[in-house]
Amino acid sequence: MKILIVEDNEQLGALLARRLEKRGHQAIVAKEVDEAQASAKAFHPELVIMEAQLRGGEDWAAARRLKFDDQTHDIPILGLVANPSEAARALAMQNGCAALHGKPIDFPNLLRLIKTTAAPGDGDVA
Repeated sequence: MKILIVEDNEQLGALLARRLEKRGHQAIVAKEVDEAQASAKAFHPELVIMEAQLRGGEDWAAARRLKFDDQTHDIPILGLVANPSEAARALAMQNGCAALHGKPIDFPNLLRLIKTTAAPGDGDVA
């Protein structure tokens, strides 16, 4: 499965990409809103894993841009937040996320969420 990771913390983005690639996925990392949109159009991911608060932007700005773009609106977004409260979950859903995962990342749980969040037929998660 092709997965776009939108994370402004370079170490976390690289770590997630490596761990997903070890599971057989293709991963690319974007660090900011404009890069996320350009990468989604060029890479055609089957899923986006996205940090809520990217440096220099308002919360969920990248998610909104992907959801309002005709070329990327159908890509499921799995949001990442430091505090996955009910309020954070509601805000994520309002901004186009299909699911939410907290930080620090529980990788086995993230893999389960990837499998359930990706559109049917988008590939297996190992």
